[in-house]
Amino acid sequence: MKEINIFKQLIIDAEYYDAHEILEELWFPIRKTKTNYCLVLKGFINAAVSLELFKRGKIEQSKNVYKTYLKYTSENMLKTLDNYVEFKSLKEFMDKEFQIIYTTYRLDHHKRIQSPKVEV
Repeated sequence: MKEINIFKQLIIDAEYYDAHEILEELWFPIRKTKTNYCLVLKGFINAAVSLELFKRGKIEQSKNVYKTYLKYTSENMLKTLDNYVEFKSLKEFMDKEFQIIYTTYRLDHHKRIQSPKVEV
């Protein structure tokens, strides 16, 4: 899915708001369906929102939104999707990104030392 690759690159580039917008374009038309696909998208949107809040120094809000990300991207939820492998890979990517951000970023400086590119 092209949008997932764009989302990943925006996360790598610390453009969290824009990353959230990419997935919201997929989620918005189906938001009322409450399907597992819809909820998983909502989870990854919340991941980007959590990172944006962290970037802005709103740590407590970031933690609360992070919990929503975890809720909607559980292994059980992901397993119900037709494109499980793709979303499982995205979950692993995001979990690594959270680890990197929480351990290497300072709140006043949000650019990564080295920013690898993801194929779009």
